[in-house]
Amino acid sequence: MQLSDFDFDLPEGLIATRPARPRSSARLLVSEGGAIHDCIVRDLTDWLRPGDRLVLNDTRVIPARLSGTRSRDGAEGTTQARIEVTLLEPRPNGHWAALLKPLKKIREGEVIRFSDALSATLIAKDGGQGVLEFNLTGDDFDTALAQAGAMPLPPYIAALRAPDDQDKDDYQTVWARQSGAVAAPTASLHFDDPLLQRIADMGVEIAYVTLHVGAGTFLPVKVDDVTTHKMHAEWGEVTPEAAAQIRATRASGGRVIPVGTTALRLIESAARGGQIEPWQGETDIFIYPGFTFHVTDALMTNFHLPKSTLMMLVSALVGQERIRQIYAHAVRQEYRFFSYGDASLLIP
Repeated sequence: MQLSDFDFDLPEGLIATRPARPRSSARLLVSEGGAIHDCIVRDLTDWLRPGDRLVLNDTRVIPARLSGTRSRDGAEGTTQARIEVTLLEPRPNGHWAALLKPLKKIREGEVIRFSDALSATLIAKDGGQGVLEFNLTGDDFDTALAQAGAMPLPPYIAALRAPDDQDKDDYQTVWARQSGAVAAPTASLHFDDPLLQRIADMGVEIAYVTLHVGAGTFLPVKVDDVTTHKMHAEWGEVTPEAAAQIRATRASGGRVIPVGTTALRLIESAARGGQIEPWQGETDIFIYPGFTFHVTDALMTNFHLPKSTLMMLVSALVGQERIRQIYAHAVRQEYRFFSYGDASLLIP
């Protein structure tokens, strides 16, 4: 199974840099059986059935991009350097792993000041990353970060434009609760309150799980033999309540439909024994063709990067040849791609 098996040609003009408004007005490609249907996200209720259950990731994206200044006193007086920081993940001791650019411009023990309220000390350098200790914790940290930070837009959007205040709303789901992600579960960005109400009114249930999406989700696959790729790890939790809800849906004949690859990876991590169970920890599950799905009956997801692990995941769900057909159709019909782009509903 070669990396080139998951490649396709994508015109740059199809990369979305802003989301559709309202959220549910984005386009929705539905693949069911051998047919492809061109719809709108608000038509999702036409494809769901009473008794189905959507699984939603309630992670909350933090404004993880920070720009600060390091000051240093020396023989030539006080010098300063601009340091750009992208938070990656919290450590159990309260420190943060982060990317610092330029890392060589700061020494361990030095302070980076981001605003009058927020600063951080570089505790260590580790494998090209930094470990930071902030001057604030808890709600005070969250408040100061919200004021000083910017949303960590994916590299393929950041290359086309800078993040702004609008992204603080656009790059967050309407049900975001648990802070800790540095990337959004982007299929969920298509939902708004009116659509959620229509889904509830028709008898479709919802289960919430948490997977804190990390920056590793954007790492390229660098091996030709995809089966040798090592996935990044991300922290997640399936609560006893969520596991029981999903088991009940399956027992009653309803379909379990995760919204987004993050929700899918998490529930399949929790179901490696054959049935979903409460689960908490870091998952590095890698889903590619040949994978056995224990919980997932269908998937709502955006359109993914060529040669990415997410292309391998959707190929595992509906088949490699079918995915080639779906993506060729999406390109011909000029669907919008990636995080702010359109959506697909893949029903094997």
